[in-house]
Amino acid sequence: MGDTSSTSSDVQPLVAARPISSSVRVDVSALTHPGHVRKNNEDHFLVTKATRALETMTTSLPAGEVPERADEVNYVMVVADGMGGHAAGEVASRLAISALVGVALDIPDWIFWVDAEHRPEMERRARESVQQVGAMLIERGRQDSALRGMGSTLTAARSYGRDLLIVHVGDSRAYLLRAGHLERLTRDHTYAQMLVDTGQLSPNDVTLSGVRHILVNALGGSVEQPAVDVDLLRLEDGDRLLLCSDGLTDCVDDAAIATTLSSALPSSEACQRLLELALDGGGRDNITLIVATFAF
Repeated sequence: MGDTSSTSSDVQPLVAARPISSSVRVDVSALTHPGHVRKNNEDHFLVTKATRALETMTTSLPAGEVPERADEVNYVMVVADGMGGHAAGEVASRLAISALVGVALDIPDWIFWVDAEHRPEMERRARESVQQVGAMLIERGRQDSALRGMGSTLTAARSYGRDLLIVHVGDSRAYLLRAGHLERLTRDHTYAQMLVDTGQLSPNDVTLSGVRHILVNALGGSVEQPAVDVDLLRLEDGDRLLLCSDGLTDCVDDAAIATTLSSALPSSEACQRLLELALDGGGRDNITLIVATFAF
């Protein structure tokens, strides 16, 4: 009877290669401007990549058994709008972003894709990391009287391949444009929004409300335990993400934002156009925005 056992070349790998996030193409750009009124810019932004890579240098395994190179690439985008007297706001937004990066770098096992097992841990880490940053801002304010009471908004997004995690505190915003439709992904943590939620103020009256910029939730300031909104959504080919401070949305309405993002402009030109609209609309505050376009 002949030998029917498989030869070594016929044996399939035990683990099949999984799709990698590096196959997602992201066109991302960011801008910040002090505006026409304020002397200093209390906004800051960050766009960065979180990566994990394997590169085979040499092996005796058959060709294709292990990849020559495998990469996981997540894009991280953050907008922070500071508050506080003198230069404290500028310091607060800067420290909020740098502290968030520091906290992330202390996590030994980064998660690079979304599944049922990892999702709860991803959301927990995001929420607790941002709350930790808030505690750091309060502690720095206690140590330095010039920075006492400083605080910051923080709106961030992290792409996990086709999945997008949104993390939000304050009244900076995240928007998603899909097939020409603009959706706001975040809820303002302001006194005006709280009045709307309780039926004491019409949504149409928020713009003229004298309490539209009073924050009820932020990092630092007087908020010892900030509430952190965390959401996860599935991206589609052609989606455009906008993160921005209220300096943009105070001067540019959603319709104009949608029109600009719906254009075929690359992200850098879309950023520039939105900035110009905000400046033309008065530029009463610092203006910061990040635009990212996703292709699969």
